[in-house]
Amino acid sequence: MCGTDTRTELSLEAPEESGCGCCSSGAQTTPPAADGSVYSIEGLTCGHCVQTVEKAVASVDGVESEAVELVAGGTSRLSVAGTASADAVRDAATGAGYSFTPSP
Repeated sequence: MCGTDTRTELSLEAPEESGCGCCSSGAQTTPPAADGSVYSIEGLTCGHCVQTVEKAVASVDGVESEAVELVAGGTSRLSVAGTASADAVRDAATGAGYSFTPSP
């Protein structure tokens, strides 16, 4: 190991003033209105993925609000409020590079 036997324990928590979109507290979002649609989306691994999907979905006509509940490496929940069609939301999410399936 590079000729050294010392290790330094590093914190894995990002400082509050971190500018990183993945780790800063600014990556949290407010959930959309309760009358929205909920979808399952796969392939998200971090806060940057969440921001990418939310930005893509927010650009769809008829979307009033959107939020992703991240399950890193699993199936995350995408909640969308507004009049946008499921097809338009799906196209935005898949266009951003993620797998999309409507939730029951």
